[in-house]
This record gives sequence, structure tokens and C-alpha cells, in this order.
Amino acid sequence: MIKLNGTKKINIAVFISGKGSNLENLIKCSKDRKSKFKISLVISNNSKALGLKLTRKFNIKKKIINFNNSKLIEKNLLKVFEKKHINIICLAGFMKILSKSFIKKFDGRILNIHPSLLPKYKGLNTHLRAIQNNEQYSGCTVHFVNSKIDSGKIILQKRVKIFKKDTAKSLAARVLIQEHALYPRALNKVINDL
Repeated sequence: MIKLNGTKKINIAVFISGKGSNLENLIKCSKDRKSKFKISLVISNNSKALGLKLTRKFNIKKKIINFNNSKLIEKNLLKVFEKKHINIICLAGFMKILSKSFIKKFDGRILNIHPSLLPKYKGLNTHLRAIQNNEQYSGCTVHFVNSKIDSGKIILQKRVKIFKKDTAKSLAARVLIQEHALYPRALNKVINDL
């Protein structure tokens, strides 16, 4: 725990692989006086991830990690997390799978945001699959990470109506707006329960 403005804030590490729009949103939410978290570290498996620009802009420490030797990498990461007092990990468009042993060490403290109403449409191409199956609704889910892909306990969900004229791109844009609203809410809920 760290102390800021007389309130305690939880240290968060955010894992990204791409643009980092959810990272940017979490950073902005963390700056709010009422926020219960501080983003202390950003981890990426992709040195070209656009989201890494945010670490410079907001002066956040970053680590670019090749996850090919995941056991050794994860062991080193745990040491870094201990040193930085990281309490919660948020996956935000992170395209690597964490090992069972790593997940176990952070049991109940790794969150992920997924662009579907889980348990429907785990994995990739969620928007296209929902449209092709003539679903009336899609949405997003924040869930705890366990050893199975997109299968952990659901924390919060938000439904998004699918329109007849929707494409995967137009649906994705509307779902992303809801992701930005949902992720900080889910994170604060988890922090309250700690």
C-alpha cells in the first residue's frame, strides 16, 4: 500500500500488447482524488505496443518482456512485483497466456477485460462471431483470471445492443466505450473486497 493525499492507494501493474486504450483509461481514472489505485508499472510483451507511449506521457515505469521463457520471466516478475508492492494485476489487451503457477501466486488478484458477455465467445474475433450468430446483444466482461482462457469468475458485465447494420468494427467501437466505464468500476469493487 502507498499513501497519497491521506488516502491509501493500491499499487497496480497493467499488462498490455497493443494500443493501450484501456490502460489510458485506467491511468486517467487513477488520477481521480477518489481513486483507490495507482498504476505503478506497465508490462508489455511487445516493444512496439502503442500503449507504451503512455508510460512516457504519464511517467510510469515500464518493462518490455519476451515471454518465450515464461517460467524464468514470471519468477523474475514476481520479485519485481514484491519490490514495488504490486497488489493487483490488470490485463488490458494482453495477448499472452500466464502460467498456472503465476496465476496461483496472484490468485483472486489478476483481472482481465474481455469484449463479450462471457461465458459466450471466449477467445478472439468476439464481435464478428456474435454478429454471425445473430445475437441481440454483445458487451464486455471483467473477470478474474484462472488457468483456463476467459473462464474465471465474473466481476462485472455490461450489455451492448447489436444493430442490424453493425459490423465487427462498429460493434467493437461501442463495446470499447463500455469497457472504459466498466474496468475501473470492477477494479474498485475488487479493491473494496480485499
